Amino acid sequence: MLFAKEDTSNDPLTHKIIGAAIEVHRTLGPGLLESVYEQCLCYELGNMGVSVVRQQAIPVKYKDILIDGGFRADIIVEGKVLVELKACEKVLPVHEAALLTYMKLTGIHRSLLINFNVFLLKDGVQRFVL
Repeated sequence: MLFAKEDTSNDPLTHKIIGAAIEVHRTLGPGLLESVYEQCLCYELGNMGVSVVRQQAIPVKYKDILIDGGFRADIIVEGKVLVELKACEKVLPVHEAALLTYMKLTGIHRSLLINFNVFLLKDGVQRFVL
């Protein structure tokens, strides 16, 4: 499978998500907990009529067993885009690697990794396609 940072800026759904994230960041700024940004982003998306699921438990299948609570997706938008939020000094390669695993487990092929702990949110947004 191919995992790439990709320009999905022409995708209307990711455009809406990023627009909502920019509104949250513009209002609150950096320095808060991920959970605050998550709740506010879901609020903004809901006001746009976009369906979101927060903290969706995704089981992990290992050989012939199913492990419940393998991980929780921060936000799944319209069942099509996985959104992982960070509020950290720097997004590390391990964050990207975890996102790849989450994408494989969910079967969701588009994702956004958004770090709210930046001066300009555009510098904290990464788009991925599997």
